[in-house]
Amino acid sequence: MPEMSKFRGTGVALVTPFKKDGSIDEVGLIKHVEYVIDNGVNYLVAMGTTSETPTLNKKEKNRVLELIINTNKKRLPLMVGVGGNNTLEVAETMNEMPNVDFDAFLSVSPFYNKPSQEGIYEHYAYLSKIATKPIIVYNVPARTSANIAPETTLALANDFQNIIGIKEASGIMNQVMRIIKHRPDGFLVISGDDSITVPLISVGADGVISVTANAYPKEFSMMVKHALNGEFAEAKNIHLKLIDVVQACFREGNPAGVKAIISIQERMENILRLPLMPVSKSHFDYVEKLVQMI
Repeated sequence: MPEMSKFRGTGVALVTPFKKDGSIDEVGLIKHVEYVIDNGVNYLVAMGTTSETPTLNKKEKNRVLELIINTNKKRLPLMVGVGGNNTLEVAETMNEMPNVDFDAFLSVSPFYNKPSQEGIYEHYAYLSKIATKPIIVYNVPARTSANIAPETTLALANDFQNIIGIKEASGIMNQVMRIIKHRPDGFLVISGDDSITVPLISVGADGVISVTANAYPKEFSMMVKHALNGEFAEAKNIHLKLIDVVQACFREGNPAGVKAIISIQERMENILRLPLMPVSKSHFDYVEKLVQMI
């Protein structure tokens, strides 16, 4: 199943660089996309949480996506985030993108209004009927306040051929392993948590959509490649090398942590849009020491 195999390995949830005046740094975004491609990631993920999508207006979202597509030039598969808590509005947005040059939707489960499991199922059932691209479900209950139960995920996996996988960021290991054990052939289970990527791959996960790979695409991609090849000694060494910086990425919020690291690497301004803020000075100093050690 070619759509599914495209998304094994390391995907990078791309950040959006901003200039000091708060506008999108288009040159910086182009350079960043080139950087992660040149350093070995397997696919790109645009317009996710890490992209600060809630702070971008429609025109800006379209421009960011245009820049990513034009820079990528079809070199890597591209997944685009389209989600929300209004099913009809999400469907309308998907319908507006039938000819856009990307490979799959990443669609977060409905947030804030806390639907039942039946509501979550029916939300994705509706989207599956109108989507012109395959759908990756995104479960991140820390942000949505509504966990997708494994039974719901498995029902979606079995009932809809164009729902091809899940990005699992619940952090509930038993839940993810249940999905891995009972999923239909070819259904992707992708880690949404950088820090447990190697453990999840060891029990059958297909890779990760990573935040940290914005800063360390080469190292993170190599770690995942080793793990997928069953070379767990090598994967463990890289995992332990990166684990402190991975955890530091999220200690004061995402993408504040990874933007701090990229700014230390002198590849991007350390600027976020309100209501998000850069990390504190004490955390920045801590992160700077970690970066110097890698």
